[in-house]
Amino acid sequence: MVAGFAEALRRNPELRMIGVVPTFPDQDGTLTLPMNLIGRINALAELRRAGGDRVAVYGLENHAGTPVYVHAKVCVIDDVWASVGSDNINLRSWTHDSELGCAVHDESPDPRSPRDPGGVGDGARVFARELRLELMREHLDLPDGDGGDADPDGSLCDPVAAFEAFRAAAAALDAWYEGGRSGPRPPGRLRPYGPPDLPAGRRLLARPLHRILVDPDGRPMGLRLRKRF
Repeated sequence: MVAGFAEALRRNPELRMIGVVPTFPDQDGTLTLPMNLIGRINALAELRRAGGDRVAVYGLENHAGTPVYVHAKVCVIDDVWASVGSDNINLRSWTHDSELGCAVHDESPDPRSPRDPGGVGDGARVFARELRLELMREHLDLPDGDGGDADPDGSLCDPVAAFEAFRAAAAALDAWYEGGRSGPRPPGRLRPYGPPDLPAGRRLLARPLHRILVDPDGRPMGLRLRKRF
């Protein structure tokens, strides 16, 4: 699953990818925490090997500084295709658990520029773009509307500008914290997310436990050997 994103990043040197994840796992026991972290560590490492600084991952916090647990499974690609559902990006969700998802390919073209951000002739669609913009406005504390008053030209429609807006907002919030929270809190709810620190010994133990208990592969052995789904 992550391999597909990594391949797209390698194949398209202009492609950017933004992920929003929970800053802290929902389980933090002596055994359960490493098992939950190892999947994140492996996924982030693969994506960053493929995309470098074109991959940005953030956690969210509210205006009081309390981390927000992100449980939504939402994906928007090229402002064309969007999915919302219960499945995670792992083997368990795709082969083992019962999940429900909805993928939307809206027939209504979005007239705003860029009209074809993916550059492959698909053209931006209203549902996918508006879903992305709605989430981005919330994370950046921008008002509703086409970019809002703080963004009158709707620059968030442009994927590169949106990527940089996230980076700038997260950097400003980090600088505010590092400066002792002096002055008004900058707008936005984004905090940069770095790979979890897990000692090598705990990684060795966590990997098999993660595969057996947290992220089991539910495919029949024949499909596993053929590497098919």
